[in-house]
Amino acid sequence: MSIQQNLLDIKSTLPKHVTLVAVSKTKPVPDLMEAYNAGQRVFGENKIQEMVEKWEQMPKDIEWHMIGHVQTNKVKFMTPFVSLIHGVDSLKLLEEINKQASKNNRVIDCLLQIHIAEEESKFGLDEEELSALLASPTFKEMKNIRIVGLMGMATFTDNQDQIKKEFSHLKSVFDGLQSLQTANCKLQTVSMGMSGDYQLAIACGSTMVRIGSSIFGGR
Repeated sequence: MSIQQNLLDIKSTLPKHVTLVAVSKTKPVPDLMEAYNAGQRVFGENKIQEMVEKWEQMPKDIEWHMIGHVQTNKVKFMTPFVSLIHGVDSLKLLEEINKQASKNNRVIDCLLQIHIAEEESKFGLDEEELSALLASPTFKEMKNIRIVGLMGMATFTDNQDQIKKEFSHLKSVFDGLQSLQTANCKLQTVSMGMSGDYQLAIACGSTMVRIGSSIFGGR
């Protein structure tokens, strides 16, 4: 199967309101260009350095999404061009993104990462931390970021009931914040679901899925 065919097959199964992020981390530029030529414009990378290199080489109408864990000291390298940062899990990180975005005269869209999995190793805010962040005066004064939604990763398990429970939890947190509309916070996006579980995620309310191996093949 070609990358183009994989992409078209997946797109044909996605509802209109769901955005497909092609997870292109570790894949070479020619593979990404094959997806680009098949019409894909949203790519997700998990290492800032690799994303910068690809951005430099590829067409400029691509939306680059940073989907990995972000280290504060690397933020400045992606702020000139990044479209959406998925894994924002602390006020400190948000402050740095705001600062660097300001230097680039940009407003950068971000998703807050919510901890929904039972595994301890996964990053993310719990509901208390989320409320504290959104209520903090520091956050309210940020002019160069915009929180556009929430992101979460389910436990790595075959137990569909558990995954469904975690996805539904994220959706309910999202629904609970709908009344919150400030200048820098308008929640529209629920980013959850990857190659193995994106159909379940969409059924639970996801509006953005991150798919890599089903498009580009395994590692």
